[in-house]
Amino acid sequence: MRRRRECLACSHRFTTYERIEARRFFVVKKDGRRELFNREKLVSGLRRACEKRPISQDQLEELVGSVERSLFVRAETEVPTSAIGEAVMEALKGLDKVAYIRFASVYRSFHDLESFQAELAGLL
Repeated sequence: MRRRRECLACSHRFTTYERIEARRFFVVKKDGRRELFNREKLVSGLRRACEKRPISQDQLEELVGSVERSLFVRAETEVPTSAIGEAVMEALKGLDKVAYIRFASVYRSFHDLESFQAELAGLL
């Protein structure tokens, strides 16, 4: 939930975001390490992918919120990074194709031009 507030001392207006604090779950990395899911890490990666693209902060927040909801629905205490990455890429594909390719190039670690071209061909 988004709320506009005003400081009583200086009359500065600002926005606050409220979220339900849901159960915590762990992310299982590719190397087997486990760490708590960090929403800010996901937002940071998406910001880099969406840099200089016509995507608002509200759209990013909505995208991250939808990915979080899909993860909570799974009702698992551990979620592999692959599930998170695929959910993000699916959401980005509908939002902005350039941001999708940027995110996919880091997430999928393209090692050669052929694998990158195959991903582009899938978009076209």
